[in-house]
Amino acid sequence: MKRNYFIYILILITLLSFTSDSKLPKEFFAKVIGIKDGDTIEVLYKEEPIIIRLEHIDCPEKKQPFGLKAKQFTADFCFNKNVKVISKGKFDRYRRLIAVIAYKNKILNKQLVANGYALHFKKYSKDTTYTTLEKQARLNRKGMWSQEKLIEPWLFRKRKTLQKKKLINN
Repeated sequence: MKRNYFIYILILITLLSFTSDSKLPKEFFAKVIGIKDGDTIEVLYKEEPIIIRLEHIDCPEKKQPFGLKAKQFTADFCFNKNVKVISKGKFDRYRRLIAVIAYKNKILNKQLVANGYALHFKKYSKDTTYTTLEKQARLNRKGMWSQEKLIEPWLFRKRKTLQKKKLINN
């Protein structure tokens, strides 16, 4: 029993030490091995998988209009390709690396916003480039901006959480 506990702790320490910012450079190249949704991908770096949450943006959830199109856009852009990962070494509460993804001199994060598949996530980003791209996409009614009514992904998630709480309390 004590031996199993020791092995478990050793594995946990190894996993946590790999994902600390001291082990990952601020910029590195990695192969995209999975697309979780429009703003979350999985890469392989030094034979280790890393889940990345795209910085500055928020894509519609899969169950929202344009959620699956955002995921497909991300897949078309980078799946199975070696991309440049640019981060400040920060992780979100789900232990995903927050980063910008570049491929062939294009930034995925910006391409998603410019094509109407993501919003500038102003709560976590002060980069006004994304605001400009969002305004242009809205003006041209691209992607999600072609809808009559848009529910921001963060409000969609909040609404979903409130509905779950109501079901539990009833």
